[in-house]
Amino acid sequence: MAVTFDLFGTLVDAAYPADPAAAVAVELEGLGVAVPDDWDDAYREVHIDAPEGAEVPLPAHVSAALGSRGVDAPNNAARRVVVNAFDPEVQTRPGAVAAVAAAAERGPVGLLSNCSVPELARRALIRSNLSNDAFDATVTSVACGWRKPDARAFEAVSEALGVPPETLLHVGDDARTDSGVERVGGEFVDVTDTSLSAFAARMESLEPEDD
Repeated sequence: MAVTFDLFGTLVDAAYPADPAAAVAVELEGLGVAVPDDWDDAYREVHIDAPEGAEVPLPAHVSAALGSRGVDAPNNAARRVVVNAFDPEVQTRPGAVAAVAAAAERGPVGLLSNCSVPELARRALIRSNLSNDAFDATVTSVACGWRKPDARAFEAVSEALGVPPETLLHVGDDARTDSGVERVGGEFVDVTDTSLSAFAARMESLEPEDD
């Protein structure tokens, strides 16, 4: 058995901008990039025709939104403004550290997060009470290209862990996305029904995996 955890809303809580378009606009202005007068509309429009289940990196979306209004964002500006705009304060959720530790005693542990912002998951882990060393693999949708509940997201983390996807037990807070593990034959544990503390107790009741 391998355990994978969702990050945001499951292991940590993060404060995001109340108005993402406005937050990105502030960062664009700070880099001297012209912000279109109808930026709110441009930000909310779909500019990249991605396959179903695919992740569109937010910097690519911002760059395309600017381009649709004739604005160029040179020198990787789109990535820089997105990373800076989504730089959250993070709180570790109760029971998270114990749940990850208990799972690690019973087999490989991975992190699988829907996240379109580069570096966000890594920054969140650094600012949490969780140790990045606790995870044998960390997979985000912006890195692997697929968003939960797409089966390919779970296949990506199972490949990173070196285990068959049907052996995954995925812990998350959103049944609409995290239950996608069932598409590959795995098991979903919903933390809105089973607390992280209860999940840790479940793991502790199992025999530790031999090295």
